[in-house]
Amino acid sequence: MKSYTLAIAGCGKLAHIVVEALLKDLLPNYKLIGAYSRTFEKAEEIAKIIDTSNSGYTCTPCHSIQELLQLKPDYIVETASPTGFKELALPALKNGSNIVTLSIGALADADFYKAVQKTAYENGTRVHLASGAIGGFDVMRTVALMEESEVTFTTEKSPNSLRKTSVYDEALQTEKREVFNGDAIGAIALFPTHVNVSVAAALASVGPENIKVSINSIPGFVGDDHRIEVKSENIHAVVDVYSKNAKIAGWSVVNTLRNIVSPIVF
Repeated sequence: MKSYTLAIAGCGKLAHIVVEALLKDLLPNYKLIGAYSRTFEKAEEIAKIIDTSNSGYTCTPCHSIQELLQLKPDYIVETASPTGFKELALPALKNGSNIVTLSIGALADADFYKAVQKTAYENGTRVHLASGAIGGFDVMRTVALMEESEVTFTTEKSPNSLRKTSVYDEALQTEKREVFNGDAIGAIALFPTHVNVSVAAALASVGPENIKVSINSIPGFVGDDHRIEVKSENIHAVVDVYSKNAKIAGWSVVNTLRNIVSPIVF
């Protein structure tokens, strides 16, 4: 069985899910050889879990992206932020590392998207977009190939999840309100870490500037509900996913890593 080296950039809760999958032997084709976080202690924590797990290899905690890239990992899992992905992507692809990312919002920047695409082509590397808290990429991409379509992305969120954004005020605790209506470019600019999934859906279908995005604050709501609707001449598809927490995003990375090496690909 062929083995690949793996590194993680961004060592929060979602990275720990990937480590959990490794320890459960759900990713037998991978060895986690490096971890990087802006908070070095978090990278040390990830490395310590691997080093004390009887895995037969060690994981190096890194102080910088450059130090991580010196390990020459085959794949880098990025779970930090769109800003972090922008710092990592081009150097990693040039370094010969493939990327699995959840920070898809960075690709709403058309110039950055083109740069990533060009760099990957030139270096024989790839960027894998994990599905995060949504699904239906295959349907959206297929319809986009078939014919023109209209795609809407509607999200319901807790007002508490919006506290550190510019749209928040205390009235949201008792008042249902649409806090954003526009396209994915505007959505990710206003909510850099909240609506990566809207950009993912856009890239799989009509593009970030054409998808219609509505974000709604619901008093007392827990989690996220993302509803994608695709309408064309011949197709009407709805993908509606409720998630109580962000765990599904971490496990979507695990699923992507498994798919990369599977002889049967979904």
